[in-house]
Amino acid sequence: MKKIFSFLLVIISICSLLLYGCSSNEQNSRQSEKLSIVTSIFPYYDFARNIVGDKADVKLLLSPGNEPHHYEPSPSDIVAIEECDIFIYNGGESDEWVENVLDSLENKNITVLKMTDYVSLLNEKNPDHTDGDEADEHIWTSVRNAEQLVKKISDVVMEKDNKNKSEYENNTNQYLLSLDELDKEFTDVVNNKKRDTVVFGDRFPFLYFMTDYGLNYECAFPGCSSETEPSLEVVTRLIDYVRDNNIPVVFHLEMSNGKIAQLIGDDTGAEILQFSSCHNITKDEFNNGEDYISVMKQNCSALKEALS
Repeated sequence: MKKIFSFLLVIISICSLLLYGCSSNEQNSRQSEKLSIVTSIFPYYDFARNIVGDKADVKLLLSPGNEPHHYEPSPSDIVAIEECDIFIYNGGESDEWVENVLDSLENKNITVLKMTDYVSLLNEKNPDHTDGDEADEHIWTSVRNAEQLVKKISDVVMEKDNKNKSEYENNTNQYLLSLDELDKEFTDVVNNKKRDTVVFGDRFPFLYFMTDYGLNYECAFPGCSSETEPSLEVVTRLIDYVRDNNIPVVFHLEMSNGKIAQLIGDDTGAEILQFSSCHNITKDEFNNGEDYISVMKQNCSALKEALS
């Protein structure tokens, strides 16, 4: 499958470059007036747009409401990458397509940011808490990592567009203050906790988040697991844990069917709540102006209930 996918990417890239060559002078002129930034996933789109305001164009490749682990670039996506000044992607399993696309590009003036290069990585853990073989790619779920990633994006943006540096710098400082306040809100919740373990009846992409605040967890699957149906042993283990420890809340992920969490809740009486990884948001959330900080604040409220 990987060979087939690589072949398809080559074909798409060729078509995209032909389209790129036929793009109008008007379009190229328009794009040269503003810095153009393309991001693979929502967190970096949100970070970038908070940094640049109206001084640059920011495009998100992964459409709101789509599952990020199954994304494949369209020809227009590849054209957008070809024409941009800065391309920001995460790295890891969900972005395996990126390297093939980057190798096919003719525009060598693009600044490429692979965000997993700019924080310390942790190995993904199995449900039994043993280390897995791959690094956990969900680095943005840590608000403290987010602060580092915002600073990196900001530095590159200011370097590429020095004439608007003061505005970018001001926007960045304001956004970092908001992230710092968010971190304090989570810290306050954790400092007043009555328990230190949360339960996810779902995949678990929150290793960086839980590490920041010294929390423990039980889950059905690792963060990037392709499994959707847990074994009877896993479900039984989680049900027993929730019942034996009087766990008040079982979490499910955003855009998940929540079936496993609901099964646990039905058996134990635990409340079922969503805890979002911010990997992507729904179309309605996007249209209603939800962003990384607002979604994480919802997580903060949910965590308070879970730790009570």
